[in-house]
Amino acid sequence: MIAVTGPLKVWTNDEGRVHFMTVPDEVALEIRAHAALNPRGFGSVRVECTIADITWRTSIFPQKSGGYFLPVKVDVCRRAGISAGDQVAVDLTLL
Repeated sequence: MIAVTGPLKVWTNDEGRVHFMTVPDEVALEIRAHAALNPRGFGSVRVECTIADITWRTSIFPQKSGGYFLPVKVDVCRRAGISAGDQVAVDLTLL
C-alpha cells in the first residue's frame, strides 16, 4: 500500500472538470516498477484507492513532470465531504 497526502485539485476544460490528486515522484518508484511489469495503455496503472472509509478502483496516469495523476470521482468527493484545496489522505493499492 502507498499512502499519499496532498491537496485535492480541480482541472477544468470545455468538456467539464475533474478532481484529482498528484502522487509525487518521491513515492512513485514502486508504481513505476509495477507499471514496467504490467504494461497498460498510456503507462496507466490500475489501483484501488481509499479515502476515509470510501474505496473505489481507478487508474493513475504518469505525468511528464514525474509522479502520477490520480482522478478522484465526484461521488467520492461528495461522500467524503472533500473539495478542491482540502488536504486529503489516500491509500493506494496497486492491482
